[in-house]
Amino acid sequence: MKTYSDFRSDTVTKPTDEMRRAMVEAEVGDDVLGDDPTVQKLEELAASIMGKEAGLFVPSGTMGNSIAVKMWTRELEEVIVEEKSHIFNMESTHMTFVSRVTPRPLPSKRGALDPGLVRKHIRQATVHTPRTSLICLENTHNNWGGAVVPLETFKEIRKIADEYGIKVHLDGARIFNASVASGVPVKEYASYCDSVMFCLSKGLSSPVGSILVSDRQTIDYARRLRKALGGGMRQVGVLAACGIISLTRMVERLGEDHLRARRLAEAICRLPGITLNPEEVETNIIIFYFNHPRLTIPELLARLKEKGILALGVFGGVRLVTHKDVDDEDVDRAIKAFREILV
Repeated sequence: MKTYSDFRSDTVTKPTDEMRRAMVEAEVGDDVLGDDPTVQKLEELAASIMGKEAGLFVPSGTMGNSIAVKMWTRELEEVIVEEKSHIFNMESTHMTFVSRVTPRPLPSKRGALDPGLVRKHIRQATVHTPRTSLICLENTHNNWGGAVVPLETFKEIRKIADEYGIKVHLDGARIFNASVASGVPVKEYASYCDSVMFCLSKGLSSPVGSILVSDRQTIDYARRLRKALGGGMRQVGVLAACGIISLTRMVERLGEDHLRARRLAEAICRLPGITLNPEEVETNIIIFYFNHPRLTIPELLARLKEKGILALGVFGGVRLVTHKDVDDEDVDRAIKAFREILV
């Protein structure tokens, strides 16, 4: 059986041996009835880390974001999003399908919205126009190559939101990557947001699950929305046990992923057909544009796969993601494959 070095996403991480043992030993109950002690422990831990009153364990980041948009908006309203954001481009249009609101995509500088542009696009309800009721941020920013959105952006957006009575939600799927790279505590980013969603199943290596945090009353409502969306889970402490390990054991090592991503980017950035500035690789995601005289992106991906390297085509380019389950040897293997194909 052929083995692959899998750089497609940090969602491919496998649970650690400690997680597998914790799943077997987890104390469980019926979470929909509110009596799974391991889920309760995870939700309390997550809320404490983020500086919020309460947390909600959900099956996926997309569901967490769906619930957040729904709980902060009403039909016929508008949500400001960044034009390349995950919530707008890659979550199956839940804003219009679930919440029946209109996204207002705005351009940015590597994921950081211009506060002046945000202010310019805030609208009040009229017979012709929707009311702007929510601003969504993303950190790190997936489609900007794992870019870290500066804390100053959060501060400025918060001021505008307060001025107009608007809520702020953070898609913090990889917020711990942002924190490790910037040195800014996750609690500091979260303090400027009314709600935060973050994933346990990416670089933190849990097999399933994300967390939504906010104030207690709002999370009580979010729990109802989770049930309505089919996200009510039963003896899910077997998965929550992994999430506890993610938050207590897996955060500090994220810096290793960032170093490997930068090393890989520096090694391939000057190869024919690749347009990539390694200085912009801040965390664990590399996205490069590809224009080669002999190869298309699908052909490059196929050739890489033949050499045991898995990658993804995104937005007219190629994405590589480092994580726990690719080590230095995998990075060396990828560098060698790129050189053999492109030189």
